[in-house]
Amino acid sequence: MERRAGEDDRLYRNAGRKENVRTSRSRILSIAHKEFFHILRDFRTLIIVFLMPVVQLIMFGYALNLEIQRVDAAVIDFSRSTASRDLVERFEGSRFFRPFYFEGGVSQVGDLFKSRAARVALIIPSDFERQLLHASPVSLQVLIDASDSNAATLIRNYCNQVLVDYNASRGAQLPVPFDVRTAVLFNPNLKSSYFFVPGVIAMILVMISALLTSIAIAREKETGTMEQMLVSPVLPHEIILGKVLPYIALAFADAAVILFVGLLVFRVPFVGSAVLLVLLTTLYIITALSLGLMISTRVRTQQVAMMLALTVTLLPTILLSGLVFPIASMPAALQYVTYLVPARYYLLIVRGILLKGSLLGQLAAPALSLVAMSLVLLVVSVRRFSMNLER
Repeated sequence: MERRAGEDDRLYRNAGRKENVRTSRSRILSIAHKEFFHILRDFRTLIIVFLMPVVQLIMFGYALNLEIQRVDAAVIDFSRSTASRDLVERFEGSRFFRPFYFEGGVSQVGDLFKSRAARVALIIPSDFERQLLHASPVSLQVLIDASDSNAATLIRNYCNQVLVDYNASRGAQLPVPFDVRTAVLFNPNLKSSYFFVPGVIAMILVMISALLTSIAIAREKETGTMEQMLVSPVLPHEIILGKVLPYIALAFADAAVILFVGLLVFRVPFVGSAVLLVLLTTLYIITALSLGLMISTRVRTQQVAMMLALTVTLLPTILLSGLVFPIASMPAALQYVTYLVPARYYLLIVRGILLKGSLLGQLAAPALSLVAMSLVLLVVSVRRFSMNLER
């Protein structure tokens, strides 16, 4: 008899737990359903979700470009020979330079650079053709405006490449002791868009996901509907899950749209696994949403939530993730700060999958870092949200 009573009690507890799970699931889905329809009726949110990311991707994709083309090059030709004209034509045939003859002297090159009329000056000596015919060293002078050091380095490399091609066209051999053969992997055409567009995808995802989630909770506080939740039988984690689920779906749709635009407009290659990219992108989205949740627990208005979300996502992603500036070239203190930026890890993931075809084992370190960051942010958000509800 006692055994029978114990079994009945256990069955009753199991049935109660199952009923609690069903009830909790129903409450979460109800909150998610409400939030989803609120998004569909909010035209501003739809613009933020779909239009703004595409505009940003196109703007940043074209603006963040390390390639320099059509550089104005002043030519001071003292030789006036066939050989010097052939050299100038080599520069004209390159897509990097736009040469023009300058009648002034070498002393006036500085004025050209100050007025931005030219960024490089090619000075051909009067005995240029004679030196070529006698196979003697040619004293060709190239002056470069180095007020922008990065651009000056690229211009110098472009000039060297044109001169090497000109030398090869004459059948001359460079006096080098080694046979150097260079092979460029993963980006043979050295297109900047292949490097920057995946980074822009990482920036847009973290910014939009954190922004939408932080506004969602702040809106409840600002409109006073949070008080209605306080008197309802809804637990803090149910509110958070119900609020987050629609934005996971929206962020994932957003990721698909901007990835499609990146592949279609900028011709970024996709050589890796689509399934792996989907899984790790979902992880990154969860990290960004968790960041937005933590922001929402600190603010009470949508305006403050928007400003704070943009501050903690946009600037760190651009400056500290490796999107524009190499992390290895940063000061040691800032390099430690970069470990707190989620985009640092996703950049390794998205560039590795799109450009290199990296596998999960090769991306385990950044993936585990995102997992750890998501767990920490979620735990902190839930605890702070629970404390706010109890107040």
